[in-house]
Amino acid sequence: MDSQQSSEAALAGAAPLPSRELLSFLHGLSANSLPAPVMEQSKWCLLDSLGCGLFGSQQPWGRLISAEMVTEAAQGRSTLFGQARTLAAPGAALCNGTSSHGFELDDLLDESIVHPGAIVVPAALATAEAVDASGLSLLRGIVAGYEVMDRIGLACGMEPAHRGFHKTSLAGPVGAAVAAAVVMKLTLAQLGSAVGLACSSASGIKSFAAGHGGGMMKRMHCGRAAEAGVRMAQLAARGFTGPPTAIDGRFGMLEVFGGKTARPELLTKRLGEHWAIEHVYVKVFPCCSWIQASVQQLVALRGGQPLQPQAIKHVRIATNSYAKRINGETLPVDTMGAQYSLPYCAALALTADPSDPAMYADAAINEPSRRKLAASIEVAIDAEMEAAYPQHYGARVQLDLASGERRESVVLDPHGMPADPCTEIERIAKFRRLATAVLSAKACDDVIDVIRGVDKLGSVLELSSLLRTGIV
Repeated sequence: MDSQQSSEAALAGAAPLPSRELLSFLHGLSANSLPAPVMEQSKWCLLDSLGCGLFGSQQPWGRLISAEMVTEAAQGRSTLFGQARTLAAPGAALCNGTSSHGFELDDLLDESIVHPGAIVVPAALATAEAVDASGLSLLRGIVAGYEVMDRIGLACGMEPAHRGFHKTSLAGPVGAAVAAAVVMKLTLAQLGSAVGLACSSASGIKSFAAGHGGGMMKRMHCGRAAEAGVRMAQLAARGFTGPPTAIDGRFGMLEVFGGKTARPELLTKRLGEHWAIEHVYVKVFPCCSWIQASVQQLVALRGGQPLQPQAIKHVRIATNSYAKRINGETLPVDTMGAQYSLPYCAALALTADPSDPAMYADAAINEPSRRKLAASIEVAIDAEMEAAYPQHYGARVQLDLASGERRESVVLDPHGMPADPCTEIERIAKFRRLATAVLSAKACDDVIDVIRGVDKLGSVLELSSLLRTGIV
């Protein structure tokens, strides 16, 4: 019996773990089994992720990692965001995943607390280009990757996050591996091996949120996850085997990372009824998800124009305890720190445009009056927000003006979350705003048009070529 046969026998003889049912379901996805709304939503997630990736490719971390991979990586035909050249699929996934997570604008699945788009889309697209897959295969891979990332994030519970792991980069390699394996049309046994291998690539700690400067590390978490998943799927296709119980078996991901909060049954709860990709949080502001509700409210409370710092007497933001602990740094020292600082983003929302990426650069971060205001902002814990987290990312805000006027509001779900989703017009506007950092206006129009009908494409190369030929 060769290694591939041994893997198939192991999968067939494994205990009836929930992960086996999940992988079998995802392996069997077809155009007929995917509801029309799921297919439609996958197109919007593809568009949103491409916009984030194109914009992120022009940031310092995007440029650095691309330059490194162009120097060292094997050649292939997978697109490198922001450039006309191509790479082998794993290298492209690394660069594009890093770029897609490169400015805190990529999508999120709220309760599981994972960023799927910045991992799954780069992995699925790079793989689809490498094997010349159809547009439908690309969408199937995206749906499958989102689904498994969400379910692993839920099944791990909150212990990984509370211990300082970045749940996105724990679940990410598996999401990327499943997406790549579905695109490549691997056998169920090969899919199981790809996942088994990807589980041992799970990593990523949240030291970027420790308050001493986050550097560029968090950006690369998604890139490394995307790269690992593609690589493991390619190895599995060649007969490299992995343990079939690596998600929820003994010493599997859920046991090792989830510990006491692990709930393996959530891997299959309402499988085929509840689709993760239909419950995506599309970000509006380039900052941490837990900050968005506060920023949204402060922009509304201040009125149409920014306030002068001297016009503000006091600001109080009441949120959940996790956000208070993780996002409470008052004096960030770099872009990553600013995007994770609730006090800084609150001060920014009152005194400038928090949707402007330039407001997270050094000059804006170090503006004296804004730093003074940020240092004075009170962050507290609200019982309602504490009970609602992580299903809701809300905040209660109080703004006291120097004039003596008090303005208050409360938002349980910020705009962009499933309870208050972005409109089609808003999603397209976001893509254009981000993609024009790289593409011409006509190329942006062409990409939007192609994605609308991507499920009809015989080859995904028709889409990816636009990302290279449309560069300004």
